Amino acid sequence: MNVLEAIKTRRSVRSYSSRAIPEEVLERMRQALRYAPSACNLQPWRFIFVVAPEVRRKLAQAANDQLWMAEAPVTVVGCALPDQAFKGMGGYGNSADIDVTIALDHLTLAAVAEGLGTCWIGAFDEAMVKRLLEVPRPGKVVAMTPLGYPTSPDLNAPLEEARRKPTAEVFSTDSYG
Repeated sequence: MNVLEAIKTRRSVRSYSSRAIPEEVLERMRQALRYAPSACNLQPWRFIFVVAPEVRRKLAQAANDQLWMAEAPVTVVGCALPDQAFKGMGGYGNSADIDVTIALDHLTLAAVAEGLGTCWIGAFDEAMVKRLLEVPRPGKVVAMTPLGYPTSPDLNAPLEEARRKPTAEVFSTDSYG
């Protein structure tokens, strides 16, 4: 699958089978995260692969009781390390959140190429997640995603072109207007 196909196929999956992910596939997922670019190549991140069922359940509870998350055999938690990030990011302060976001997006695309599903989780109680996973200060939990095989292959299906905004509403040249 080429990258554009992965982009067009990736969907938010909210129903996972309990099928285990082979270690060689998990290693490719780790490499997708590791190879992601970051500002000045500082790599201000830590990714936690949560496999323990009880911890996955508690993460799902911390994510506004999105209990379906715990069905996936893995939850990947992306943590930013602001003190290790590039500090000259204009209005953003530092690059940590953006760097972790780029890496997690690489993961979502690599996952769909392997037949895996993901779902970006940004709604969660960060303090609870940090306590649960022992994330030290000044680490920040940016996002997490379940990672697993969808219960149906149709859950990772090519996008419906009609559901996307027309290009004229999305792009412009030389100015906003």
